[in-house]
Amino acid sequence: MSQENSNLEKRVLVTGASKGIGRGVAIRLGAMGFHVTVHYGRDKDGAVETLAHITANGGKGNIIGFDVNDRAGAKSILEAELESHGPFWGIVSNAGITRDNAFPAIEGDDWDDVIRTTLDGFYNVVHPLTMPMVRKRKGGRIVVMASVSGVMGNRGQVNYSAAKAGLIGAAKALAVELASRKITVNAVAPGLIETSMTEDVRPEVMAAIPMKRAGSVDEVAATVAFLFQPEAAYITRQVIGVNGGLI
Repeated sequence: MSQENSNLEKRVLVTGASKGIGRGVAIRLGAMGFHVTVHYGRDKDGAVETLAHITANGGKGNIIGFDVNDRAGAKSILEAELESHGPFWGIVSNAGITRDNAFPAIEGDDWDDVIRTTLDGFYNVVHPLTMPMVRKRKGGRIVVMASVSGVMGNRGQVNYSAAKAGLIGAAKALAVELASRKITVNAVAPGLIETSMTEDVRPEVMAAIPMKRAGSVDEVAATVAFLFQPEAAYITRQVIGVNGGLI
């Protein structure tokens, strides 16, 4: 059986897949033969477009929509998905938002929104799916989308840096818990990537990148895709930077 055909039996969930890095990851995993569940929070049209890209390339998938902030709602929808289609083999926890500002100017709502979407969202999505993955006894892959901001801290992103640093800690701890189950857990930490979230980049930020350019969604998606390969089965508890040498 070819690798692509063996992947057809494996379902993966990508959160925040209606655009940007999440869409790129979903399309790449679809091209590898995985059945991709494309998650969206508000942008259903974007998720439909992502799935159209997957199917146009011969891949398979479906769409699922819920607010990752809503713990009970996410659990209910994910449990229904498990009941209908069985456990996921892989999860990419990608959903996140930014509410950038200097720390003294960060309002409570902007702090809460970023933490709840990015960090609480990890728990709300990954927790209901972990034990079904373990019970299936087929191993698995969990990738969390961190950020260079969570590794080194960025000016004007105290809330975002805190959320992403929390994700890295969560991934490292979960990796230890799941290693004996042949389930790897890693964080991918992009630097400046060309997406709608990074359109207004200050010149000094670009100047600080040794490669003097932003990265592409494809470059991040390729890194995640590698972690889903059989050759990556011994890579776990790691933070993999995609940042042009920024750190």
